[in-house]
Amino acid sequence: MSSDGGLLAPVWAGTRAEEITSDAAWLRAMLEAEAALARAQARLELIPAEAAAAIDRTAAALVLDPADLARRARQSANPVVPLVSDLRRAVPGAASYAHLGATSQDILDSAAMLVATRAVRAIVGDLSAIMRELCELAERHRGTVMAARTLGQQAVPTTFGLKAAGWLAGLLRARARLRELRLPAQLGGAAGTLAAVAERAQAGPVTALMLVEVFAEEIGLAAPAIPWHAERSAVTELGAALAGTARALGKPATDIVLMAQTEVGEVAESSTGGSSAMPQKRNPALSVLVRSAALQVPAYAQVLGQVGEHERAAGAWQAEWLPLREALRLTGGAAETAAELVAGLRVFPDRMRANAELTGGRLVAERLSAHLDPRTLKQVLATEDSRLPLPDELLDPEAYLGAAAELVDRILATYREQP
Repeated sequence: MSSDGGLLAPVWAGTRAEEITSDAAWLRAMLEAEAALARAQARLELIPAEAAAAIDRTAAALVLDPADLARRARQSANPVVPLVSDLRRAVPGAASYAHLGATSQDILDSAAMLVATRAVRAIVGDLSAIMRELCELAERHRGTVMAARTLGQQAVPTTFGLKAAGWLAGLLRARARLRELRLPAQLGGAAGTLAAVAERAQAGPVTALMLVEVFAEEIGLAAPAIPWHAERSAVTELGAALAGTARALGKPATDIVLMAQTEVGEVAESSTGGSSAMPQKRNPALSVLVRSAALQVPAYAQVLGQVGEHERAAGAWQAEWLPLREALRLTGGAAETAAELVAGLRVFPDRMRANAELTGGRLVAERLSAHLDPRTLKQVLATEDSRLPLPDELLDPEAYLGAAAELVDRILATYREQP
């Protein structure tokens, strides 16, 4: 079986997101879940400490082939079944204690949340780096005049500082949403009742509930109020946060693609952006990669948390695995790529000003309506002159920026208030 190295998704190829979400990383997370379960049970004296230690050591050292595990998973519709078999064979003296009281979904869901936690942590770090750069761009270009564009056409004057601050505002919301996530561990047993744990040596329901808390502590995830195997809001919220982050990253990427067009030339990437056919081209490659991810993640997120049957979904749960990984690694790859993009972005204020003056003062037509009667304004705008026959001070785009500077300050203040 060939491995997926990102040939068709270069936005995450070679990034931390690739490593964090690889087959090997998912497999390692499942083994970590098994080890955490054994440690938690030993803490509550449900299994011998020696057995838990043996499972912990073995899980940490066990090397399995993800491709082989995947093939064997076809017989049970999930990879945990063959993984548990391999783990038990590797700890013959403690085999009966491995995976005790758990079901496959407990392990895979907990592993998924563990992988997601690590991926989200990396994404948040990249977002913070991007926002620092955008803060500097917004400050530096607070008064850099350019044409705002609506429906692809020049509209009224704005500043590049405000545009950068707008990008920053979107990422602020995305980062806050990611930080608010409390991804939970999953432990419910065969159907969410924890019956096998409660039955163990007459442990009882109180100990069974305590085990969930201790397991969550051992694996480093939030403790759920109840098992969530059939209630998938944790997954849908994660998907929504990733989709929102991808969209927020896609906004500057999309704008930069348009601003870097040959005829516009207001910004340029640091990437070489080579073409296989046209050696003169310098394509906005980083922006294209980020935008491609932004267009894909919302589609993957739609698959997450679909309604399943009763206490174990027959297909809806299994359908989540790949889209969740793709959403994590596309968003992670986009965040790391966007950090490179923004850090190396070249800005050309002179070109921005020249483009703002292309229409000979018509960029401030909205302003003129406050100074001229409708008939005169219509006549002035209809002139065939390249420049409107009006005083320069009335046509100066810098004099019609409204509250642009104050809006920049407001967004920067919000950014600085957040840790």
